[in-house]
Amino acid sequence: MFRSLVFVVLTAMAHLFSSPLTAGEITAHRFASETLDRDYAYTIYLPDGYEEDDLHYPALYLLHGSGGNENTWSVNGRALQTLDSLIDSGDIPPMVVIMPGSLSWWVDGYNENARTAFFEDLIPHVERTWAVIPERKGRLVAGLSAGGYGAVNFALEHPELFAAASALSPAVYIPQPPLNSSAHRVATYQGEDGKFDPDMWTSLNYTNYLDAYKQQEWVVPLYINSGDHDVFNIAYHGAVLFNTLLKHQPGQVEFRVMDGDHEWHVWIDGLKDSLPYMARFISRPMGRTPGADD
Repeated sequence: MFRSLVFVVLTAMAHLFSSPLTAGEITAHRFASETLDRDYAYTIYLPDGYEEDDLHYPALYLLHGSGGNENTWSVNGRALQTLDSLIDSGDIPPMVVIMPGSLSWWVDGYNENARTAFFEDLIPHVERTWAVIPERKGRLVAGLSAGGYGAVNFALEHPELFAAASALSPAVYIPQPPLNSSAHRVATYQGEDGKFDPDMWTSLNYTNYLDAYKQQEWVVPLYINSGDHDVFNIAYHGAVLFNTLLKHQPGQVEFRVMDGDHEWHVWIDGLKDSLPYMARFISRPMGRTPGADD
């Protein structure tokens, strides 16, 4: 009897001390988007203590891949567990994480103006609604696959808005996506004839932002990863992006290749690795300015 009781107590203590002390929360929201002429859906991670603390937090915009939605990162990507664990360990500061949904590849394509809606509708809505730092030092952007492509585009087009970025298995194909890529089958790049438009792809890819990015003052530190046998050959395309930026921002672009395909363990592990990298460049949570409007 005594041995059984001791075992139960020790098991409970082991569970207590092995479980993260931090307990964030993910909830679903939507608002009317003038750009999209429909509701813009997103889920949001709020760190433990958000409701009680009189603080503004850094914000990460975390983008899903092709065919995903606002729930993908929380359901498949273990975002809650990863964030709770890294905040609890002190590897990253408490932050707010916005996981938006998109029908496009985060561009103004044939089916919707996702890029415009992100900058003109989503970011202003988030900064009006939630206690986030409304400045460059308080914003990050990251994503997987098509979302990684979107994160690269956003960071290079608007480096004045983001302190750092992360692109996990990014679909940054040059000059065109491979035939097995879903880019050939999504409405984003399909013209009136229903066929993939290579000119549309070229006009929306990150290469269009490179010259202007390199000529301005801001540098966006960028983390890139890929599986070593990615079915879309993203290890190669990620290396091209890495080498394109390396001379411009030595020490502020990282490229990691890990064992895996175009799959969730690469992105989950990549998020765990990239969050501390990005956190080096952002503000800690800040007290609200005295007299500022809520």
